[in-house]
Amino acid sequence: MSEDIKTPYELPEGWKWELTSNLADVFTGNSINENIKKEKYTGIAEGLNFIGTKDVDFDGTINYENGVKISDYEKFKTVPANTPLLCIEGGSAGKKLGITSKQVCFGNKLCAFVCNNVESKLVYYYLQSNTFFYSFMKERHGLIGGVSVGTLKNIPFPLPPTLEEQQRIVARIESLFSKLDQAKEKAQNVVDTFETRKASILHKAFTGELTKKWREENGVGDDSWEEKTLEAVLIEKPRNGYSVTAVDYETPVKSMSLSATTSGYFRPEFVKYIDEEIPEDSHLWLKPGDILLQRSNSLDKVGTSAIYTGEYKEFIYPDLMMKLQVIPSYSNEFISYQLKTEKTMSYFRNNATGTAGNMPKINQKTVCSLPIILPTMDEQIEIVRILNITFEKESKAKEAAEAVLEQIDLLKKSILARAFRGEL
Repeated sequence: MSEDIKTPYELPEGWKWELTSNLADVFTGNSINENIKKEKYTGIAEGLNFIGTKDVDFDGTINYENGVKISDYEKFKTVPANTPLLCIEGGSAGKKLGITSKQVCFGNKLCAFVCNNVESKLVYYYLQSNTFFYSFMKERHGLIGGVSVGTLKNIPFPLPPTLEEQQRIVARIESLFSKLDQAKEKAQNVVDTFETRKASILHKAFTGELTKKWREENGVGDDSWEEKTLEAVLIEKPRNGYSVTAVDYETPVKSMSLSATTSGYFRPEFVKYIDEEIPEDSHLWLKPGDILLQRSNSLDKVGTSAIYTGEYKEFIYPDLMMKLQVIPSYSNEFISYQLKTEKTMSYFRNNATGTAGNMPKINQKTVCSLPIILPTMDEQIEIVRILNITFEKESKAKEAAEAVLEQIDLLKKSILARAFRGEL
């Protein structure tokens, strides 16, 4: 070990700081002209896979099936299986890292660490540690942000005393990571299936399944459900908002942007200010309980709706929205939930116009003609109660799962920190 190595921290007895160049052959791959790559190396059956930066994912996986193989690989730099490949140039520098499962050729923005007398997976895991990452990022230079091979060779590496100890540490890391990955898979599944679960719950609500027991207990027959059009429950026909010219300073008049309801809930942070006077009696002023429906957006968003929960006359609404006001003898929350069902959204998508080149739109007639189902008012209230409770639980479960996902990456970094301090 060189005497002038700057050691980041103290190591346990028997460990030592060693230059990376003393542990591995460190070098980058080959640059191939895109036209030559396409003409000569794309779509051929024989040869070694060519791995570029785009083929290495942020989760460490390497895509070998990219359609590019090198038939005359003896003219190229190659690395064997179990070689860490680190992106060292561009926006992904220091962030994209994989370890090969076979012999490959690779690109010039990837740096290989072909290990000598050191467990290659130990190097692979150290390259994921915060200690290495911070050292790497301090050395980034140039417009595109890169680190030279020479610099990488001189980054210090904490080396356990024996190959057996190195392998034991790797096995311990992988055992702990495996448990975390199982937890991550479960948490990710909760997040990924959130919308599907919501759609299923809404389907049950508006097919009568959700309150079947309630009807039995309250002596309400299934024939109490009626089918009408949306127009039948509205105080007046839907009215479009106002096409505003926003200013870059605060004014007394706030208009929400379309994004304020894109999530299906009113979000007051999406606001535009307009330097105009809006009459006190204008229909543009919103009051709590008004339903806002996007009459124009991308096809997957057109018809999205949300209940306004801001203050009376705090906001007006934009031209790309309609305002719906429900007759008090019906539940506006019940109607709002029904507007979020897949059946309703499909109706809006299928009846949207202007899909060829223009933003899809739904008009007043389409909205008014929407078929809806109407149980008794008591059952509407019961459906809303169940949905509110259920969706609150689902939202909390999703938030908890998202928190787990955030913590898992931190826990992995903590495990690596302990591993390379000899604490595992």
